[in-house]
This record gives sequence, C-alpha cells and structure tokens, in this order.
Amino acid sequence: MRSAPAVLLTASVTFLAPVANGQTLPNGAAREVIQSVCSACHQLNVVTNAGHTPEEWTRIVGDMVMKGATLKSTQVPAVMQYLASNFPPKTRPQGAVVTGSAQASFSEWLIPSRPFPHDPYAAADGSLWYTGMGGNLLGRLDPKTGQFKEYPVKTASSGPHGLTGDRQGNIWFTANYRGYIGKLDPKTGQITEYKVPGGRDPHTPIFDQQGILWFTVQGGNLIGRLDPATGEVKTVPVPTQGALPYGMVVNSKGVPFFAEFGSNKLGSIDPKTMQITEYPLPNRNAQPRRIAITSNDVIWYGDYGRGYLGSFDPKTGKVREWKSPAGQDSEPYGITALNDVIWYSESGVSPNTLVRFDPKTEKFQTWKIPSGGGVVRNMMPTPDGKLVLAESGENKIALVELK
Repeated sequence: MRSAPAVLLTASVTFLAPVANGQTLPNGAAREVIQSVCSACHQLNVVTNAGHTPEEWTRIVGDMVMKGATLKSTQVPAVMQYLASNFPPKTRPQGAVVTGSAQASFSEWLIPSRPFPHDPYAAADGSLWYTGMGGNLLGRLDPKTGQFKEYPVKTASSGPHGLTGDRQGNIWFTANYRGYIGKLDPKTGQITEYKVPGGRDPHTPIFDQQGILWFTVQGGNLIGRLDPATGEVKTVPVPTQGALPYGMVVNSKGVPFFAEFGSNKLGSIDPKTMQITEYPLPNRNAQPRRIAITSNDVIWYGDYGRGYLGSFDPKTGKVREWKSPAGQDSEPYGITALNDVIWYSESGVSPNTLVRFDPKTEKFQTWKIPSGGGVVRNMMPTPDGKLVLAESGENKIALVELK
C-alpha cells in the first residue's frame, strides 16, 4: 500500500529487517492485490510479521489509503478479510518486573472521542496536549479538572502526529498525511499551515534555543527547519537512503540530533549550514527509534529491533548498551530524560511497561502500565517533574507522579 517506505506506524505494527527474496503471502482472494499494492512502498514482511484485530487492520488500511495507497474501494472488504484471517493478534510476552526504591503512581484519562493519541505535550500552564492522529484533531486535557477540549484541524485527513509548543503558547504539530507543519493558536483556535517541500510525512518537531523549529521527515528521508518569524521552510536529504529519520532532540549548543530508524545510525545537523553528520552504531542490526538527551549532551536511544537501551557520547564517539529488562522482544519506544534519569516504555510486552534507568548506578526499575499502554509512542516531562504519556491503543493520556 502506498505509504512511507517500510512503515505502518499509525498502529502497533513492528518494523522489521527486509525478508529474504521469494517472500510470498498466504493464498487468498486478496493476495495479488496486497502483493502489488503494499510492496510498492515497503517490504512484504511488514505485513507478514504483523498481527492485529479486525478493528486495528481497518484503521491501518484506512491510514495507508489516506497516505496514498492505490487501493480501490471495491477491493477494501476483501483486503480486510484477508489480513484479519491470516494475520491475527500475536501473543505478547509479559514484561519483566524489576523492583527498586523509586515510586511511580499513574493517573489515566480516557479521551472521549477516542482519536488514537500519538504524541503528548506538557505545556507551561500545566495542561496536557495530544495529537489525535485518527481523529484529525489536537486535544487539551486539564489534569486538575479532567476536562477535555479538542481542536479539529482544518485540512481533512491531516494525520496530526508529532507535537510541541513555543514560548508564546502556540501548539505546533506535524501533519503526517498531508505534508505540512501546523501551528494552533489556542486562544483563537486558528491554525496556520506551512507546507514542507518534498516532505510527504513530517514526523517529530522540536524547537531549538533560538526559536527555530526542526523536524524529521520519515518516508521523505529529510531533515527540515522552519523559521516561525518568516515562515520559511528548508529541508535537506539524509545521506543514507531509507534512513527513516525519526526521533529528534537538540543539545545544549543548539545542534539537533536524530535517530535513523531505517538504519543503524544516529545523525546530527549543523544549524547554520544544514550539513548532516551520521554516526553508525556498532551493531549493524541496531534500530534506534526515539531518542533522549541528558545534561552532559549524551544521546540515549531505544534500540527497537534488538531490545536494548543505548547511549552515544558525541564528544568521544563512545557507545554503550544495556539489554532492556524484557529482552529481545521488548521494543523500546517512547523515551525521555528527567533530571538525568532515563525513562522509556517497552511497547512489545503486555501490558506495556514504564522503565527507569539510572545512568549513575546503571540499574533498571520497571512498572506495568495500569491500562496496558496500548503502545506508548512518546512521552515527556512536565514542568513540575512528572511524566506525560500518550497511550495510543487505549485512547488514554497518562500522568505519572514520581518520588
């Protein structure tokens, strides 16, 4: 199906390495359709290694059609039946329970519209925001009252994905399906759109210290910058083809770093020249997805494919790795740093876990997410030292108080 290369990322589909030549689909009425349509943009193992409920397959196929899949409406019922029959949900392993001295308590809110929240954002006023990727909206939660307010975006099927905010209180998002960066003024509800040249699926946005917005473009294989003062948008290609630039952070010197989910590399971009430097990780099978950064400018990444937490020091080039508590199938995903302690979620286990790693002691601690998590794709600290999580499959927002 026509989509970003090797991605079915709007639901919990696992990205895997290319399969051997000769990979075929099981016999069935829709086999030839899927073989031709899906393989136009990604390896067939993205389909054959997935496992979902009929409802999840419905959402995934709908997402792919919105991204440009050349699938006729008359073909959809047979495709749905084929996928649900041949690739049902897989049994996920249990997460590892690792005890420790830290305490974490969870508060979770069900989003009434059930819009498949993708990314969270903790605003300075204490409100919690989320992108409703399936509902084509942005949402705001007041955790004190439990009240929600939602803002539909003006372009249909935009697929709001990444989320951040500026110093003026505006909320910025990436329109993953329609190739633009959006800015919402919460006071007026007005949305301004900035088209991304050649960027069909902008992904993760982040502001630097100068107020410039940087972002990854996953399937387009680009890194971009947007100057809010002028509205100018520039993009440059990532040197490695099929790199799938994904998570992004900015270091203390204003240099953006990003993960290459389609390769075993991290990258950085010079904020003045926009020249990209890539840093290969030692293991060729590494798949860094989301990244975090500590006060010493060390980059931390979840190795989604291998089940490791890793660190990379750009000053020395040194890479270190620790096996995630649930091991190879843990699929580390959403990750952040709070007071130089690393927090991330294991999305491959049921229920998802929240994992704490202290770089000073090199010890892990884990908690099972009460609702199950439904794949925590991203998380971030709040201004008062908590964590906010978007629980996509559960259609919930979680706030974690830490002691």
